[in-house]
Amino acid sequence: MAKGAGTTLAIAIVGTIIGCIIGFIVGLIQTIPVNQNDSVGKKVLLKIVNIILKIYVEVFRGTPMMVQAMFLYYGAMILFNINMGMWTAAFFIVSINTGAYMAETVRGGIFSVPLSQTEGAKAIGMTHFQTMVNVILPQALRNIMPQIGNNLIINIKDTCVLSCIGCVELFFTSKSVAGTYYTYFETFTITMAMYLIMTLFFSWLLRVVEKKMDGPAEYDLATTDTLAFTSGTLTSPVKEHVDDRGLSD
Repeated sequence: MAKGAGTTLAIAIVGTIIGCIIGFIVGLIQTIPVNQNDSVGKKVLLKIVNIILKIYVEVFRGTPMMVQAMFLYYGAMILFNINMGMWTAAFFIVSINTGAYMAETVRGGIFSVPLSQTEGAKAIGMTHFQTMVNVILPQALRNIMPQIGNNLIINIKDTCVLSCIGCVELFFTSKSVAGTYYTYFETFTITMAMYLIMTLFFSWLLRVVEKKMDGPAEYDLATTDTLAFTSGTLTSPVKEHVDDRGLSD
């Protein structure tokens, strides 16, 4: 069962990481602006790509992971004669499922950043890609960190559905142990405790990461740069003005 728990963690963590990468790519493509001055080819290409990505997101968000696992695993075998191994199938299914959810999360995180940030970046000559990488995504990442953590917790629990394609993770191992020793209640009590320990640990770990990203609650402005000073360090002498009547301002 401990080995099965290790398999569960490996699939969940790797699948979440790859899914986040897929989600970021899809989210970035979906937020590419289309201007009136763009060529017709660019507009048509972006339209087609966005339609395909929209279908991908809606299909994988609107169907259960177990059904997706059965469809992809056996479909690849029947239609394309591709016999995916346990690890390949598990990573692929969890990754594309997570990517569909993360795509909408990333898109929402990008739109949560004030438009003035984008306008300011473009005002200094940044391209759309430079604006996203250097200005928008660092801010959006903090906003979507809780959802990334939620996806990891969900994947730890939902990997149990991969037992339908023979993936030897914690749930599959627990069924084997319970069936061998006829100790269903005892076995699944231990299994439930193991899932709970894993999810609680990663929930705590992600809260620590979020706190680190927030930075200290109290801070002072950096004044190590000789060209940047806080208010009040420089004074501007004012020359006294005396008018014709001998009165000063």
